[in-house]
Amino acid sequence: MFGRDVSYIDAVYGFAATLLIANVDAPPAAAWRSLDALVASGVVFQAFGFILSFTVIAVFWRLNVRLTRLFTGLDSVTTILNLVAAAGVIFLAFTTQGISDPASSHLRIPTVLYAVNVALVSICMSIMYEVARARGLLRHPTSRRQNAADLAAGLVAPMVFLASIPVTIVWGAIPGRWCWAALIVLSPIAGLLAARTGDTRKPRRKG
Repeated sequence: MFGRDVSYIDAVYGFAATLLIANVDAPPAAAWRSLDALVASGVVFQAFGFILSFTVIAVFWRLNVRLTRLFTGLDSVTTILNLVAAAGVIFLAFTTQGISDPASSHLRIPTVLYAVNVALVSICMSIMYEVARARGLLRHPTSRRQNAADLAAGLVAPMVFLASIPVTIVWGAIPGRWCWAALIVLSPIAGLLAARTGDTRKPRRKG
């Protein structure tokens, strides 16, 4: 049963990634005559949205795989949380349309909705892990210190996306999206600190 649940979620993530191509409209034939015309058609904005959201979905899928491998199984509560996260991933196809369509990409609301979408999926996954830990579903239970470090690392991404919302409201969509680039630096640092916390818990070998 556990394997079927995981396989279903994997299929959902694959379907969500496939849906993103619907946001990329084929440019008219005249747009292919020059690079300037192709850029002016808006396909570059749409391709950027596709690449961004495909990367986000791939990261969420890898995270989901890594988390479920830590579980002995999924009960009703963790299954519901996993499905809620998967629903949020599917919704990315909709919010991606807002930030990739040239007619709306400069507006604040699409960027805010996208940030909320990504943040909620990430938070839902963290909650799923914490619930699984509380219900004794982990193969190898972690210490409180390690769990706190892992939780802090997992909250870096949603905090960055949520922090981009006031930036978007005040300064606009483009500055708000640039905030997301902070994850290129912050995510590896958070992961490294969480890993080092785990290393300090391992007993040292005696001479």
